[in-house]
Amino acid sequence: MSTAQTLPRAPGFRVDGRRALITGGSRGIGLAAATALAQAGAHVTLAARDAGGLAAAAAMLKEAGCPCETLALDVSDRAAVARELAACAPFQILVNNAGTNRPKPLVDTQDEDIDTVLDLNVKSAFYVARAVVQGLLAAGLPGSIINVSSQMGHVGSPRRALYCASKHAMEGMTKALAWELGRANIRVNTVCPTFIETELTRGMFEDATFRQWVLDKIALGRLGQIEETMGAFVFLASDASSLVTGSALMLDGGWTAA
Repeated sequence: MSTAQTLPRAPGFRVDGRRALITGGSRGIGLAAATALAQAGAHVTLAARDAGGLAAAAAMLKEAGCPCETLALDVSDRAAVARELAACAPFQILVNNAGTNRPKPLVDTQDEDIDTVLDLNVKSAFYVARAVVQGLLAAGLPGSIINVSSQMGHVGSPRRALYCASKHAMEGMTKALAWELGRANIRVNTVCPTFIETELTRGMFEDATFRQWVLDKIALGRLGQIEETMGAFVFLASDASSLVTGSALMLDGGWTAA
């Protein structure tokens, strides 16, 4: 006797009504993430140090019909992070995107370079995640933390020992937090882009030798575009990725497949 079978119901990619915080949200990948999440129904808050840049980004989002708020915040200031985020309603989505890079040979790397990169790429992500998780646990809400890492969190590269160290640290933090927060239904993952062509990176690709070195490392044979990062944020923020935690979503064009 046959048993009736029913089709499974696919989870949605919508995040309607969820509050999302995006650090480094006024430009580049941060603004792309904010746009994607807003278009998927989230109410986004852009956080960055540059109040002018925040206002311009928010104006573009609002003109596109995406409600948003701004938060002028230096995420490397742990006291400010704790104070400002404690005053906010809980965020069910966090995109830890603020970061920097100072590519140099090891022997030319100064102490100030080390402090700046590790403070922003690692410590700031920890400060913001801690504050957001405190809010989620107090409210008994589920959440998704998306840490913006890099392909350099999985490989090494000349002149990038410091950046690689910071992104490898972010990958380790993500895995540990996935275990720590899983029973509270808070998922933690990374997205790991390759070199993305933006206004900020365009100048470095004017060096034909460097550009060719990068292209030779990418299986697709081209640089990434900012729009190609957007779907990953919606996926990891939504119920479509409800079984995904402690993982790295590679947006590297095949760089790490070699």
